[in-house]
Amino acid sequence: MQMFFQTNNRAFFTLLTLCLAFLSVSVVHAAPLPAPPQLSAKSFLLIDHISGEVLAEKESKSRIEPASLTKIMTAYLVAAELARGSLTEADPVIVSDYAQSMPGSRMFIEAGKTVSVGDLVRGLIVQSGNDASVALAEHIAASEQGFVSMMNRMAEKLNMTGTNYMNASGLPDPDHYTTAADLALLARAMIQDYPAFYSLYAQKSFTFNNIAQNNRNKLLWRDDSVDGMKTGHTEAAGYCLVASAVRDDMRLISIVLGANSDKTRIAESQRLLNYGFRFFKTQRIYAAGEVVSEARIWMGDTEQIALGVAEDLYVTLPRDSFETLHSQIEVSEYIKAPARIGQELGRSVLTADNRVVREIPLLALQKVNEGGIFLRMKHSILRYFQ
Repeated sequence: MQMFFQTNNRAFFTLLTLCLAFLSVSVVHAAPLPAPPQLSAKSFLLIDHISGEVLAEKESKSRIEPASLTKIMTAYLVAAELARGSLTEADPVIVSDYAQSMPGSRMFIEAGKTVSVGDLVRGLIVQSGNDASVALAEHIAASEQGFVSMMNRMAEKLNMTGTNYMNASGLPDPDHYTTAADLALLARAMIQDYPAFYSLYAQKSFTFNNIAQNNRNKLLWRDDSVDGMKTGHTEAAGYCLVASAVRDDMRLISIVLGANSDKTRIAESQRLLNYGFRFFKTQRIYAAGEVVSEARIWMGDTEQIALGVAEDLYVTLPRDSFETLHSQIEVSEYIKAPARIGQELGRSVLTADNRVVREIPLLALQKVNEGGIFLRMKHSILRYFQ
């Protein structure tokens, strides 16, 4: 009887220990994600640069007046021309009376004088010069109106469906508008397409015509991980800031629009970035060209076909959720040769925390030709009996 009690006593405590361990693990995995910070800005958005995943947002598709955030598109088109070779930083630009007459923030260029493209670019990005915006627009497209047409065509190409430009500088106009979601698309494109040009957004000051001006993005001084991008302000738009930062190989982009002061837009941008870096993580799940799975293919000169993705696939999730990440591979029931590279033949369903987070098409990574007549007959017979 005593032996029975001792044996069962040990079993009981073993079971109790296992249950406590299970509950402990369950509590760790079930820890809720803290809610995003509540900001006073009219609209805001926080995304991961690589995956494009939205981490926090408020009214991100509402139209707003972009003010000097317009200059991100102006700079993007300048970067595109520099990359094409149709423009160089050494090119001289003769300043027009119209460019010099621009009100608001300026780099103080003078009509009739020659300024290099390189100086104008820094006047545009660092000093937020309305005069620099117009001078570059006129140099590239002969007129600001012609340049605005280029801006709107590029917005359409980038799928910025809530944006319309009326000028190159961001001066108020009832038909000049954008959204936080569209600004995120534009910021991602700038960083990804022209990384060397984007590095100019980290420049803290620029001196032209013996006038030194500091970059209005004060996060450059406050947070070493921030390396851009742009401020904007008008009475109607309020105080706006698009910012980007990198920590531990993870880049986030924050957009804060319609804050009530410069101090507020800086503080709220910082809160968004800190929230994203603290609670989220981005990982590459599949590499471009990596064999994710193999599938049976019929009537071909090989019986297996490799499946994968054409581009690197990154996923952004709450940090603890990666422990529950699972991929379920689904392939077409009957794959028949011939098959071409890039042909969609299945999908990978990624789940985490008991929910589907992504569904990724799986593509053929190799070409499979149709087999000979006798092989096709053999496969037809096998398929019939299956």
